[in-house]
Amino acid sequence: MNFDSITAGAKRILQLQEMEEFRSQAYENAKIYKEKAKRRHDMHVAPRSFEKRQQVLLYNSKLRLFPGKIKSRWSGPFLVTNVSPYGHIEIMDESSERTFTVNGQRLKHYMGNMGENPRVKYHLK
Repeated sequence: MNFDSITAGAKRILQLQEMEEFRSQAYENAKIYKEKAKRRHDMHVAPRSFEKRQQVLLYNSKLRLFPGKIKSRWSGPFLVTNVSPYGHIEIMDESSERTFTVNGQRLKHYMGNMGENPRVKYHLK
């Protein structure tokens, strides 16, 4: 009977060691996957640089429930008031004069009506 408890203990220790190996392999695989996903994401993210007095659009990430097909997720335009070297940018809503700080990845350049040609009416007889 004493022999059975010794073999059972040895078997349990072996199982625990195998579980630890399995856990460490899963941890390494997850780490490799995260590194690959980060590299893939970083390749597709275009670096954006913003300057003071530039107009930008802000991505509205809160618009999740029933956003509508036509409703735009971009709000603005806002005016850049301060640019940090660490990626956060202070913007101001020109209508309310309210300023707030956002992450630079949530912004894109506002083109306004650049490239729009004046409309010409032709009266056909």
